[in-house]
Amino acid sequence: RGLRDTGREVAGDASWYGWDFAGNPTATGAIYDPRLFTAAHRTLPFGTFLRVRWEERCVIVLVNDRGPYGNFERVIDLSLGAAKYLGTDLIGVAPVEADILLPR
Repeated sequence: RGLRDTGREVAGDASWYGWDFAGNPTATGAIYDPRLFTAAHRTLPFGTFLRVRWEERCVIVLVNDRGPYGNFERVIDLSLGAAKYLGTDLIGVAPVEADILLPR
């Protein structure tokens, strides 16, 4: 209820990052915890929420980091917790659609 859909969407491949990055600061300065539902995106403003959909599942994540780096076909890096919830952690990279949400 505290979020509103902007009508904009991001679509493409999503990867994830996990325990190797735990304890390190994100681009916002927050300490990365792979159990939380967060994400990295190259350009979306920090504090943006995304409703990420894959197959029949969806998860809401907070953009608090920059990335993904290296492969520009990927549009988002999910935290391990978010990837596990979606079920994409076992396949590594998955095509997703994400609605851009903002606080009301």
